[in-house]
Amino acid sequence: MSNEELKSVLSGFNPGLTFEESGEWLVANVEPGEFLSLAKQIRNNESLSFDYLFCLTCIDWKTHLTMVYHLTSTSFRHHLVIKSKLDSSRPEIETVSNIWKTADFHEREVAELFGVNFLNHPDLRKLILPDEWSGFPLRKNYEDPVNMIKL
Repeated sequence: MSNEELKSVLSGFNPGLTFEESGEWLVANVEPGEFLSLAKQIRNNESLSFDYLFCLTCIDWKTHLTMVYHLTSTSFRHHLVIKSKLDSSRPEIETVSNIWKTADFHEREVAELFGVNFLNHPDLRKLILPDEWSGFPLRKNYEDPVNMIKL
């Protein structure tokens, strides 16, 4: 499926989507409150079948956070990137760990390092840092007095 065809199908699901076409893959921007619905649709739609979430990460822009999801269809070999802009003072978005199992650990890592709350995630325990760790080390406002890290 071409990027133009993908845009058409995705716009049918959510007319409010905006798109970036700066690279090889289509990038769709979605509001956090609309993300879960879109995720379910692109996973379950037979013509799309985005069945593999291979990367999930977060970017801190100082003014806001952006969640980034990289998806592919193992059947059709088309790709999609979905971005969602989060409020940095209260970053939260619905989990997709029940849609793509690979999201489970990725979301735990982003929660731990960026402070994003994945609503309805079954287990947001820390993966890397000790339980008593305070703060989110990949946020640009994080200060580490021991190692004198300040961005």
